[in-house]
Amino acid sequence: MSSLPDKTPAQGFSNEKRSLGKGVFKKCGGCSTVLTAEALSESWHVCSRCGYHHPMAPADWRRLLLDEAALERWDDHVAPTDPLRFDDGKKYSDRLERAKKQSGQTEAIEVGRARIDGRVIAYGCYVFSFMGGSMGSVVGERVTRMFERATQDRLPVVLLHASGGARMQEGILSLMQMAKSVAALARFRSVRQPYISLCLHPTTGGVAASTALLGDVNIVEPNALIGFAGPRVIESTLRTTLPEGFQRSEFLQDHGMVDRIVPRTEMKSTLSAVLRHLSGGRA
Repeated sequence: MSSLPDKTPAQGFSNEKRSLGKGVFKKCGGCSTVLTAEALSESWHVCSRCGYHHPMAPADWRRLLLDEAALERWDDHVAPTDPLRFDDGKKYSDRLERAKKQSGQTEAIEVGRARIDGRVIAYGCYVFSFMGGSMGSVVGERVTRMFERATQDRLPVVLLHASGGARMQEGILSLMQMAKSVAALARFRSVRQPYISLCLHPTTGGVAASTALLGDVNIVEPNALIGFAGPRVIESTLRTTLPEGFQRSEFLQDHGMVDRIVPRTEMKSTLSAVLRHLSGGRA
């Protein structure tokens, strides 16, 4: 009698091979090089071979940009509800609960007070893992309140965008946030403090059409997709072939839509220099 488990190799050991290394190795989205998750994390999720910038969680952005990774959070108590009782086969309220568990966040944006090289700023970062960073009524409210607090306290604003656009489960209530947040930004201009917009991959839809490209300085990461409708939608609607690299960072810079492409490893020093210059050296 065999001492092996009552499983054929195909049933037992092949499954073990498939699970071996799960979470330990990651394939680069740019060059397909297999990298260890630890090495990728240490390089701020930038491939050491081709420079491809992989998505990064808000906690990593805080570690990269903010002094001591510290964020004094604002308005976390303002949480989303289900005003339309939306159901597309799955209740919106259930989707919200799942997104909260998956992302560890209460909504698709975190905002608050922080410091970059000692300079106090109002800071916001979209959370793409929360329903694709979509902008619902609470996301719009938090962005609006961030600009209002920055106006009151005369603080520069740094806002990181990564979003699929407006949240369809909230219908017109979501689309209204575009006008509301831009109006708050317009009022913020009166205190003559800089607003720096950082567009990550992807920044699309209603978010791209509102605050994302209205910065005093618009900074983007390499090869990020930035635009309103996606290239495939535009091609099928207009029945045309788009130029190579259309809506990518490099294309946008060549056409004057963004100011600078900055690698992730240079992002904090760049933001610090821009803030120092536009704030007249005041800390």
